Amino acid sequence: MRNGGVILYPTDTVWGIGCDATNAEAVARVYKIKHRDDSKALICLVDSDARLQRYVRNIPNVAWDLIDAVTKPTTIILDNAVNLAPNLIAEDGSIGMRITQEKFSHELCYRFQKPIVSTSANISGMPAAQNYCDIDPELLNAVDYVCESRRDEKKPHKPSSIIKLGADGTVNVIRK
Repeated sequence: MRNGGVILYPTDTVWGIGCDATNAEAVARVYKIKHRDDSKALICLVDSDARLQRYVRNIPNVAWDLIDAVTKPTTIILDNAVNLAPNLIAEDGSIGMRITQEKFSHELCYRFQKPIVSTSANISGMPAAQNYCDIDPELLNAVDYVCESRRDEKKPHKPSSIIKLGADGTVNVIRK
């Protein structure tokens, strides 16, 4: 990933396609691999509150309350994204971020020391890959590396909840 590579990896939700969230060329490859319009946002994983603060300016207090309160993986869309690939940031300046607690993805984010793109491992419009065995062979052949962790797992996984927090304090649940 440090050289612009794209990976498939297990997350705290479904399997994901990932790359360095600060590398615009790698982000463009993810869109191409998914056959996804680059006007549709991608989210990022980070390992900690401190890392989140490096990529979002002026995080509202309600975001911290929400992060502390949630019991399932929850992506929060926040305004004022900074230090990320420009093609990753939405037109309104927002970015979806999630602090991952799952062992593998947390360690990956910690060791990489930057946010990692985390979009579901599927061709756009197709179901998300809940497990490794669900990943389309086209994706397996399109990425630079497929992580070994949790390949044998066969259990249901769901995408994260998504909540958008407006600068004015509004809370909008995008996906439960």
